Amino acid sequence: MARRLPIQQAISAGGVVWRRSPAGKVEVVVCGRRSDRVWGLPKGTPDPDEAIEQTAIREVQEETGLKVSLGDELGSIEYWFTANGVRYHKHVHHWLMQPIGGDVSLHDHEFDFVCWLPADQALATLTHDGERKLVAEAARKLGEAL
Repeated sequence: MARRLPIQQAISAGGVVWRRSPAGKVEVVVCGRRSDRVWGLPKGTPDPDEAIEQTAIREVQEETGLKVSLGDELGSIEYWFTANGVRYHKHVHHWLMQPIGGDVSLHDHEFDFVCWLPADQALATLTHDGERKLVAEAARKLGEAL
């Protein structure tokens, strides 16, 4: 009989950072890694005693190089993964965010690429369905159907 892996709950937070192009179209920030060819939204794990909203702002700033303001909550994604002999059930909370300073060239080491893309291109670039759905929801909330 197979041994059952222990299950742990995990949480993280991040956001869909957006702006309008000169033509008025929604653009969002996406982050990419060469090593595993994953493109995603910025997110990360809370520090001890950190509010989830603070986590979202801090992680987005670290991973994108942008200072951001927190907007409406977009929702959460949940998924399962296994690491180091533990099965994790993860919930990732996302907010709409707008840049108020910084620059994507100032992003940390976690990603090789951090760039602005039109929302429709972001949908074609992001690796995971859950994140594509969040970008589509963000665009819808901002008045742009994709």
